[in-house]
Formats: sequence, C-alpha cells, structure tokens
Amino acid sequence: MQYRQLGASGPRVSAVCLGTMTFGQQNSEAEAHSQLDFARERGIDFIDTAEMYPVPARAETSGETERIVGNWLARQAREQLVIATKVAGPARSLEWIRGGPLALDRANIRAAVEGSLRRLRTEYIDLYQLHWPARNQPLFGQLPFDPARERASTPIRAQLEALAELVGEGKIRHVGLSNEQPWGVMEFLRLAREAGLPRVVSVQNAYNLLNRVYEYGLSEVSLREQVALLAYSPLAFGHLSGKYLADPAARGRITAFENFGVRYAKAGVPPAVDRYAQIARRRGLSLTALALSYVYSRWFVGSTIIGATTMVQLQQNLDAWDVALDDETLAEIEQVHQVHGNPAP
Repeated sequence: MQYRQLGASGPRVSAVCLGTMTFGQQNSEAEAHSQLDFARERGIDFIDTAEMYPVPARAETSGETERIVGNWLARQAREQLVIATKVAGPARSLEWIRGGPLALDRANIRAAVEGSLRRLRTEYIDLYQLHWPARNQPLFGQLPFDPARERASTPIRAQLEALAELVGEGKIRHVGLSNEQPWGVMEFLRLAREAGLPRVVSVQNAYNLLNRVYEYGLSEVSLREQVALLAYSPLAFGHLSGKYLADPAARGRITAFENFGVRYAKAGVPPAVDRYAQIARRRGLSLTALALSYVYSRWFVGSTIIGATTMVQLQQNLDAWDVALDDETLAEIEQVHQVHGNPAP
C-alpha cells in the first residue's frame, strides 16, 4: 500500500480508502467490523463515512454507519487512523436530518459535527467534508446546470468561517469538499486565501471509466492548487464489475433499491461496459481489476474509495492494487473513451 498526503497540508493517507455506505443497510455491524479489520490488515488507514449514511438514505437508519464505525474505532489506536465524514447540505430532501437540513450555516455545521463526534466516539474528525454544495448545482448526474433553479444559500465564506471555528476548537483537523465543480473549488480556495480561513485539501467526486468528467477542469485544479481527488464509485455502483452486463437483474444495490444510481441508468452505459470488458478479457484480467487499477493509477487521485458488501468483493478490490496496466492497455482504454466518452457523468 502507498500513502499520500492530501493537498499541501492535509493528512497522509493510504492510497485506498474504505467506504462505509453499506454499513447498517446491506452489511450488519459484525460484517462491517470484519471489513474494517481486514482493511487494516491490508494497510488501509483511511475510513470514509457521512452523517446521512447508510445509503439509500432513510430516517430509520440515518447515522447508523457512523455509529457502527464508532464502535469499531473505540477499540483501535485512534492516532493511527484517518477518519473522514461529511455534513449533509440543503440540496436533497432529507427532512429527518436537522429538520431539513435548511442550510450549511454555522448552526447546522456545528450540530452536524457534534452529532458525528458522538456517533464516531472520537474527540476529533481528521477530514470534514461538505457532502454537496449548498448552492444551486446539478448533483449525481442531474445535468446540465440550470440557472432557473437558483436559490438562496449560505455564502461560501460563512461556511468556511463556521469550519474555522471547529478547526480552532480541535474538533476537526482538515476540510474537504464533495460533489463539487471547478467554480466551487476555486471559490473556496480564493476565500480561504483572502480571509485566512481553512484551505480545502481534497474533493470527493465520482470518477471511473464511465465518468471521467473530473479530468475536464478539476484535474488542473488538482495540480495547480494542490487539491487531491478522493475518487468514489470507481466501479460505477457495480456496473464495472460486469455483473449487470451478464445479468441486468443481478443482485446488487442497483436492483435492490428503487431509483438507485440513476446516473448509470443510461443507454450508453452497457455498450461502454462491454467494450471495457473485452479489453479485460484480452488481458486476462477481471473487469473489476481493470477498472480499479485505472483509477488507482491516475496522478490526480489522492485516494480511491472502495466499498463492498462481501469479504470476497473487498479482497478483489484490494488485490487490484497490485495490478499494473501497461501502455498498450491504457491506449485501448483511451480508444474506447473516444467512442463511449462519459456515458454516466
């Protein structure tokens, strides 16, 4: 396992991060703890969660993932782990979280942090992320940007000021974004620089063979501003395992939950997956290994967030770390991308 610093001043983390959104929904607490133990054995010290997890988000299970991680964390050497979590913003209908939540203002951010600290059974959060923008911004494949959806939202400077208070109190150590776009990242950076506020060290966005939108704008920000990508959905909600190609009704989150992963329910996804699967077969690889190795090797990726519902899947995901794609394979991937570019942005 490699370890990389996030941004210019962020924490040093394993290049593979264990995602936890299945804990408390598809995985029991015992199964979750087994995954966490196995990940630690394989060198992973970076764990990502969120106050709204597990997914799909429901009032009945909200916060359960953090509680499960917290029970495990209480038995670990805390200083050897990097724990990331997120505050839910007002852009989604999650009425059971802080009555809305209606804003990413000081009161909401503070309440969210206090709740996460309590559930995680820790005195501090290493990386605290804004789960999605408070402002009008298309989310999870809801493209394009629509000016008609403009709405009032907490100014970015006010969000940073609220986070600065919590950094000063030692409750959070570093700040990150999630599901952001180039304008948003640059505005957070500008205001931090001008006002002496916390500088974001990472942005957690979807990135995989079916969605390489990060490369068109945000990758330059990664380089010039030293903001690392935390790549989530590297297997495109299981599509890049190939299981739905073989059987559209295969067991998984896409088929288990209604209206789940709609960004991948597009006509261009199956033919693109098929082409990548052909490359994998010619190279004697599983499609999972091909897809993960590609994301693992991108220069702008600080860490790749993997998730699994079974130990077999988790082991396969971690084994892919040792797979290196040669130049010929990478060239073939680019050829497919030129024909089937970003079918699930």
